[in-house]
Amino acid sequence: MLRWVRQQLGFDPPHQSDTRTIYIANRFPQHGHYVPQKFADNRIISSKYTVWNFVPKNLFEQFRRVANFYFLIIFLVQLMIDTPTSPITSGLPLFFVITVTAIKQGYEDWLRHKADNEVNGAPVYVVRSGGLVKTRSKNIRVGDIVRVAKDETFPVDLVLLSSDRVDGSCHVTTASLDGETNLKTHVAVPETAVLQSVANLDKLVAVIECQQPEADLYRFVGRITISQQMEEIVRPLGPESLLLRGARLKNTKEIFGVAVYTGMETKMALNYKSKSQKRSAVEKSMNSFLIIYLIILLFEAILSTILKYAWQAEEKWDEPWYNEKTEHERNSSKILRFISDFLAFLVLYNFIIPISLYVTVEMQKFLGSFFIGWDLDLYHEETNQRAQVNTSDLNEELGQVEYVFTDKTGTLTENEMQFRECSINGIKYQEVNGKLTPEGFSEDSPDGNRHSLMKEEELFLKAVCLCHTVQINADQTDGADGPWHANGIASPLEYYASSPDEKALVEAASRVGVVFTGTSGDTMEVKSLGKPERYKLLHVLEFDPNRRRMSVIVESPSGEKLLFTKGAESSILPRSKSGEIDKTRIHVDEFALKGLRTLCVAYRRFTPEEYQEIGKRLREARTALQQREERLADVFNFIERDLELLGATGVEDKLQEKIQETIEALRLAGIKVWVLTGDKHETAVSVSLSCGHFHRTMNILELVQHKSDSTCAEQLRQLAKRIKEDHVIQHGLVVDGTSLSLALREHEKLFMEVCKNCSAVLCCRMAPLQKAKVVRLLKTSPEKPITLAIGDGANDVSMIQEAHVGIGIMGKEGRQAVRNSDYAIARFKFLSKLLFVHGHFYYIRIATLVQYFFYKNVCFITPQFLYQFFCLFSQQTLYDSVYLTLYNICFTSLPVLIYSLFEQHVHPHVLQSKPVLYRDISKNAHLGFKPFLYWTILGFFHAFVFFYGSYLLMGEDTSLLRNGQMFGNWTFGTLVFTVMVITVTMKMALETHFWTWINHFVTWGSIVFYFIFSLFYGGIIWPFLHTQDMYFVFVQLLSSGSAWFAIILIVVACLFLDVVKKVLYRHLQPTSTEKAQLTEAGSGINCLDSMCCFSDGETACTSVRRMLERLMGRCSPTRVNSGICLVSALYWNDSVYKQEEERLDACGCTNSCCQLS
Repeated sequence: MLRWVRQQLGFDPPHQSDTRTIYIANRFPQHGHYVPQKFADNRIISSKYTVWNFVPKNLFEQFRRVANFYFLIIFLVQLMIDTPTSPITSGLPLFFVITVTAIKQGYEDWLRHKADNEVNGAPVYVVRSGGLVKTRSKNIRVGDIVRVAKDETFPVDLVLLSSDRVDGSCHVTTASLDGETNLKTHVAVPETAVLQSVANLDKLVAVIECQQPEADLYRFVGRITISQQMEEIVRPLGPESLLLRGARLKNTKEIFGVAVYTGMETKMALNYKSKSQKRSAVEKSMNSFLIIYLIILLFEAILSTILKYAWQAEEKWDEPWYNEKTEHERNSSKILRFISDFLAFLVLYNFIIPISLYVTVEMQKFLGSFFIGWDLDLYHEETNQRAQVNTSDLNEELGQVEYVFTDKTGTLTENEMQFRECSINGIKYQEVNGKLTPEGFSEDSPDGNRHSLMKEEELFLKAVCLCHTVQINADQTDGADGPWHANGIASPLEYYASSPDEKALVEAASRVGVVFTGTSGDTMEVKSLGKPERYKLLHVLEFDPNRRRMSVIVESPSGEKLLFTKGAESSILPRSKSGEIDKTRIHVDEFALKGLRTLCVAYRRFTPEEYQEIGKRLREARTALQQREERLADVFNFIERDLELLGATGVEDKLQEKIQETIEALRLAGIKVWVLTGDKHETAVSVSLSCGHFHRTMNILELVQHKSDSTCAEQLRQLAKRIKEDHVIQHGLVVDGTSLSLALREHEKLFMEVCKNCSAVLCCRMAPLQKAKVVRLLKTSPEKPITLAIGDGANDVSMIQEAHVGIGIMGKEGRQAVRNSDYAIARFKFLSKLLFVHGHFYYIRIATLVQYFFYKNVCFITPQFLYQFFCLFSQQTLYDSVYLTLYNICFTSLPVLIYSLFEQHVHPHVLQSKPVLYRDISKNAHLGFKPFLYWTILGFFHAFVFFYGSYLLMGEDTSLLRNGQMFGNWTFGTLVFTVMVITVTMKMALETHFWTWINHFVTWGSIVFYFIFSLFYGGIIWPFLHTQDMYFVFVQLLSSGSAWFAIILIVVACLFLDVVKKVLYRHLQPTSTEKAQLTEAGSGINCLDSMCCFSDGETACTSVRRMLERLMGRCSPTRVNSGICLVSALYWNDSVYKQEEERLDACGCTNSCCQLS
């Protein structure tokens, strides 16, 4: 227990060494004073709470919110001192908000517990006491030998010991980890691969030393020491030996492995780490408004307290005859009385802070996010994929994007590679009808119709077929005739690869006569024009982003040791000493200018002495436990030198559909697009031009191939000067990775100045962390623009997480980008609707919701403040406590919630076809200081009209009934409250442009509910109420004609000026959005047809309708009726819209009632 406490406090970390020692089958040494290491159990815990800590932990998290903590303080003040309102008025809303949030979070955590229990309780088989024992997953310990059968997932991270195959290999898919669906091959060390039975494995005596757990899925460093016949054999262990939890066994009957990482120490669990919490600009504005309203609250409370004591300075008001003080009150401290009165006023005015705002915003974000998934325009039929929302906290941020950072491959392109051209020995070739044809020759020419391959061509194609990680469909390799079942090239083989480039090249080689037919153990077979050749695979030098190449060392059928290497031209050409280097470099540049992805291919022959030295160095580096990666990198560099260049390949990656239109729409919306790619300079520029990122008329500036700070700085200064001189012309900037590193090191400010003055920026040869650094640089610049990053691969995850909004493309490079994104879409073209329609709607809705909440609470509490001037600041409340409690919870909550879910102030089709409308909401335009000031002043104005309008009615003569009966202060307060409820609800109705039956129901229903509730509340004597000041008050109020007249007059007076303001602004300073609304109104999107239509198609009040529509900018499409599904009504597929429009045109319908919205 003490050790656990020390670990939790950080004094005694569980792993004190850099490595862990694992005794297979937990056969610990019997000698000495060996103390077993402590390892985690195999339970997966994704839940946040337990039964014991849910209440305290959840309450702590909720009361970290300023508004919740503030209302808790107010509630405690009401309990401790004599305040004018009941503690229930603050306690009940607080309890409601806390309870709703706790239930939501508790339910989500219960689902996590349920999922954890299913995983932890899954049955598994382990080798214990000489036999297979069935147990639960959570009972697996580090060191246990686990059996996994075909198509089962691995329950822990295992080091492979053996499989049902003689060579100890197995195939797995890691789709649940990194999304890659290709088969990956893992191999056991030879000494354990032969142990294929439980009895043999039970006799195994071995020790594994490996690194401590880390999150990197592709890194594992270890070694296994096997005791055999009184000697110890040491073998290296790498990622090829590690089977990860969550991966699935394929094409292998069963495997045995030893558990090395368990439970929350598995690589899958370590990758669960939560993303940094992103906060939207609206949430930041909301917190700023909250602080301002807290200041207003404190000002009102302090002013009221001072005025109270100023008033009581006169003796007649200090202790009037009808309210004499007690002896205790006369002798109490003035300071304590002042503090007590201040707190009492604080309680009286505390409802100016809208406690239900947070819970309403959460509901709006959560429910509103479903519309993205339901939108048919964001559904991709070919892949059966719909848009996906991973976080609903950033919906409104989609409407504020100023910069889009996009990957190229798989995001702007299809990531479907097709072989187009290659260069072999300085000659360019194209594939024509399954034959390699030199450039300039046709199939009919004498040299163009060859049936044999030249020596250089054959060697090049063999290099392509041997240097890769391609797998073959098991159905074709595991047939009755063994792995060599493929009969020549008559039956095309089905290849799988994690890299689309590799697959395209191997398929192209097979079409022209050199076919890779599979692997068996360490043997690779290639058929060259039908003649089989077997190569022994000796070593694989894996690809890594720093080297930008991969290599294999093979033994040819003649016994010769060969190195085949392929990679980026920047990593191959400098290491080549022979071959047609200059010609190949020219061809690579030509391929790149055509937008092709290029790779160079080279080889090297080893003498027996050279190979012996290489083998020794590789063994030493691979068995090292410390700095293994650095040592391997040095050895790889030593091996991959003095190459002989064979040629280069050009593979085309087709652009996705509607890429040009989408990028142009983003530009019209005022959004700058930056392309960040790892491709070479020429390829990236070519693709940028073809996709419309760069215009042909654009002046393209370059910052590339700089090796020193001084040259980079000088070039930046020249670019900045050139931009100033040619400020009329649009500029595009191209930067490469090395120049970017130099620019960001010392000249960050100058670099940002150049970038911001360019219309488009292209960064090529970028590493993943450089992508994130560029996003962070712009995100933290003084202007603080809202950024969006979009990509499809694991190399895009860092930039997706860094940007304000991260979007993953459901492409062919796995699901890592999708899992780490905030939103996921199937194609880049869907980005336009996601931003211009959904982003626009979400921002308008939540901006109005937030400001409306503050407005209605100013309306609510300001009459309470004004009332104190008429009651000598005696802290008498104007409203009944039940009204205080239910105002935000029941009477005014639903209309604004429904508005925030369904509002469409402009038709979606118009928003998408006019991207310029996006500029109207950019830079948080609707939640800036001016809109906030307008809503606040409007709230105060309406509150003054409520109070003084009611006062004019009842101030001099309170007898409003025919019999002369007098009304009291509760009647006055109820009159003010009634006018207020109607006015704030009607104000929401004025803001609503898109009317559905739900809007009508909650808007008019809220007013009706208030009247019915008040009649029941005041019309019945409730036995459980201590006092009932409101008994028959509301009934008597409604029985007065003067009161009805006052209610109507005050509501009209409040809203009239608001309507006038809207009219003036629409005519004098209309925004692009308001102009679009008027265009809609004139083109048949009619609001009032349902009220004014005759059966013959003519309208009786066309002029009135048009005038009102022009005044209010309203459009409530008549297509939204009870016969249409609500979701379809709200987000109608554009294709359906167009079809319906054509149908109406064809039938010649002139009835304005059936015109489309």
